[in-house]
Amino acid sequence: MEAKGKIVWVSGPAVKADGMSSVKMYETVEVGSTKLIGEVIRLAGDIAFIQVYESTSGLRPGEPVRGTGQPLSVLLGPGVIGKIYDGIQRPLDEIAQKSGSFIGRGVATTPVDMKKKYKFSPAVKVGDEIVGGSVLGFVEETPLLTHSILAPPDHPRGKIIDAAKENTYEIGQVVATTENNGNRLELKMFHKWPVRKPRPYAERFDPSVPLITGQRIIDTYFPIAKGGTGAIPGGFGTGKTVTLHQIAKWADSKVVVYIGCGERGNEMTEVLVEFPHLIDPRSGRPLMERTVLVANTSNMPVAAREASIYTGVTIAEYYRDMGFDVVLVADSTSRWAEALREMSGRLEEMPAEEGYPSYLASRLAEFYERAGRVRALGSPERSGSVTIVGAVSPSGADFTEPVTTHTIRFIKTFWALDTRLAYSRHYPSINWMQSYSGYLEDVSKWWKQNVNAEWYGLRAESYNILQREDTLKEIVRLLGPEALPDEEKLVLEVARMIKIGILQQNSFDKVDTYCSPQKQLKQVRLMVQFYKNSQKALRDGVSLVDIRAMPIITSLLKAKFEVTDEEVSKLDTMEQEMNDQFSKLGQREEVKVLV
Repeated sequence: MEAKGKIVWVSGPAVKADGMSSVKMYETVEVGSTKLIGEVIRLAGDIAFIQVYESTSGLRPGEPVRGTGQPLSVLLGPGVIGKIYDGIQRPLDEIAQKSGSFIGRGVATTPVDMKKKYKFSPAVKVGDEIVGGSVLGFVEETPLLTHSILAPPDHPRGKIIDAAKENTYEIGQVVATTENNGNRLELKMFHKWPVRKPRPYAERFDPSVPLITGQRIIDTYFPIAKGGTGAIPGGFGTGKTVTLHQIAKWADSKVVVYIGCGERGNEMTEVLVEFPHLIDPRSGRPLMERTVLVANTSNMPVAAREASIYTGVTIAEYYRDMGFDVVLVADSTSRWAEALREMSGRLEEMPAEEGYPSYLASRLAEFYERAGRVRALGSPERSGSVTIVGAVSPSGADFTEPVTTHTIRFIKTFWALDTRLAYSRHYPSINWMQSYSGYLEDVSKWWKQNVNAEWYGLRAESYNILQREDTLKEIVRLLGPEALPDEEKLVLEVARMIKIGILQQNSFDKVDTYCSPQKQLKQVRLMVQFYKNSQKALRDGVSLVDIRAMPIITSLLKAKFEVTDEEVSKLDTMEQEMNDQFSKLGQREEVKVLV
């Protein structure tokens, strides 16, 4: 039964309507005579509390509210890739044509071009049995992506009684018909799925394959696994957006979903202007041919900000079910939490810490739990992953505020951006003492099999040098570096080399913007080897001044710019050169002793 009620109260994006006893929780409703899109978020007897995803200015009590009988859903099918959507999957280019620079109210659009024709190659034939999630056929969505047409995950088991031949079709045309207990069901190239309901899967795998991003401090020191969760908290100006761009551009994933959630308009404009011109480094094609953007700036309706996170993750799960690795970047979950806080305040709920609602933690958990590497439903067998990386913008770079502290509970990789590092022009400004990764043990097997068995040990040795340097800094601050013995001064020197040569990375340099796992490992090995050789030289009586004057140090620091991924063998030559220089130092010292 279709619910019809009327508005009795309006407070910003929150609306109260009575006569709504037949609606369900999270049902989509049309609010007012302009049919604004809203969602039921609380029911109390006959009264429904609705969050409206468009501007409510001009709404007044007495206007009608009509239930649609459907939850807030997204349309999933060919044509989604390359689009720029608002928080509820309305294409921004279509909205711009209809309402100009600012989003108008009650603008009705379709998420994809329903008239566009695609060449469909069937994967099933009459007589085949299918279940929910089975692949019905293939469509070339973009030159970078072959789109699998999937049966909806909740489709009952049935036999194909009619299947489309290889031809070009509009996405609204029927491509297969199934029969189950006398019921006939028509399947089209698209289906809809509720955004708040995670898409089901057959089996979940352990996160044992690293997501290689080409960023040394991430891949070597704080790796994230495919299907893993990570967070990048940082204050204003610490380089969150550039770091996220680097991950989106270089990560070894097939699809990128970028959610600009409540960020400033000018910052989001940069992304919208820049992304369509970015070139996918592996194929040479535009990066937009494997990207979906969900843009919800801070001056757009606040309630749509809350929906944008769910819209993005549902699209990501859809491409995961095709067998692709997907990276979802949410920038920023703090603004999303602020939208929750505003709605909660308007509904007069009891506030928890800093005014956030008491259910903030459970909402964050629901979002991050939708990451994972899984075996998809249906046939043929295929596996895909959704890796979620959320940016957090704590005010005043205070990591003890609620959004950051709750996020830390639900993620396994934490890249803490440091304002002091950013102001000293050290980028990416990930603080190596505050950051951590829970995937180190899980991904070490992959590094052992695919790169080198030494990885785990070398990473531990080099990180130990950085930790020792951190403890020595306090002594240096109090007594000055002269108070330290040469062995400790050497630790400071090698830590400085690791920071400049490995932890710093220039995203705008043609060579340094991406560093392959093989090159990363060899650079770390060179630093560790340099440290061991220097320790031995000190024990043999060589002075620290002579070690600091070695020409090889400059070569080690410049290797990140001068040695490309194709010339990694040059680093082996550099290691030999380093050993030769240490041998000469030792011989010089022996001569001095004899004299």
